[in-house]
Formats: sequence, structure tokens, C-alpha cells
Amino acid sequence: PPELSILNNCSPSQLEGLCSFLQLSTCPEPTLVRFCGWLLALTPDLSYTSAAVLAEQLFLRRVLSLTQPPSRHLMAALTSFCSKYSHPFCCVLVTAVLQEPGEGAEQTKLMCELVEECLEPHSVQLVLSQVLEVPLSEKLLPVLQAVLGRQEVLPPELLDLLVLTLCQQAPVFATSLSFAKLVTAVLTVHQSQVS
Repeated sequence: PPELSILNNCSPSQLEGLCSFLQLSTCPEPTLVRFCGWLLALTPDLSYTSAAVLAEQLFLRRVLSLTQPPSRHLMAALTSFCSKYSHPFCCVLVTAVLQEPGEGAEQTKLMCELVEECLEPHSVQLVLSQVLEVPLSEKLLPVLQAVLGRQEVLPPELLDLLVLTLCQQAPVFATSLSFAKLVTAVLTVHQSQVS
């Protein structure tokens, strides 16, 4: 709809107010899918700041409250949004999920799925750098495994940080099968870069 061009003319606080007025954070999921489809067609593209505000308003509450796998509608909306705005999405949502205390099994599975199927290579690197900024836990090992499963070429400094983190954390995860698989994956995927 032509009215959506207003999204390009809003300040972040105005956009938050508009999202609140339209109740986008609680709208039905089929409506969310349609809205994200409209966002893809919007020209010019949203600014980084606007896309980050929308990522927070549209998805943050839904993702953090997951207690079972996301519905196909929510997955479709996430995939659609990530196809164009993966960088602001990662900065908002991945950071929030990583800082969330507790197991967060569904959030972890969702992050793995997005890394494996939706995110652009530069966003996969962003997820890796975000994971390496927080204390490593058993919950995060599958996310690192998903990043390595993409078999992307990592910048040397990011790979060095990953290897250093794994070396430092090895005693903590001495009995972890997931950690052993992760180390094996690093040595397999990046064998030419790891001495």
C-alpha cells in the first residue's frame, strides 16, 4: 500500500509510536506475514535504524516468548524480513536471545534455523561475532555448529577469536560431546587456517 511510504519518513520514536498504535507486536501472524511482504516491496529500502525498530516491534516479544517451535506463519515472516534486513534483525534479535537467561531451547533452535537457511554470509559472521562476545554455554554450541555448517570463509581475525575461545573453554567443556563435535568441525572446515 502507498501509505507504507510513511515508514521511510518517520524518526525512530515516531516509528515506535506507529507500531504501538497499529499493535504490530501482537497482530495475528498471518497479518504479520502480509506486512513483511509489503516491507520487501517498499522503495526505497528502509534505513538500518527503521529496520531495527521494526525488527524489535514485530519479532522480539514473539521470539523471546517461544516455548514451542515457531508456527509456519511466524517462520515465513521471519524469513521474509531476514531476506532483506538481516543485519538489523541480527543486531536486535540475536543480541536479545543471547542475553536472555536460561535454556531458551526454542530460541536456540530458531537461531540455528535462521543461520542455516536465511541469513546472508555477512550476517552469519555477525552472529558468530555476537556469540563470541558472551560467555560460551552448552546452549550456544549448536549455534556455532550451524555457523560452521554454512562453510563460509571467515575473516582471519574472527576465526582466530573462535579458535582462541574454544582453546580457553576446553577445560569447562571437557565432557561435552557437542563441544567435541564443534572442535572437530572447526578443524575440518578451516583446516588450512588452523595450525
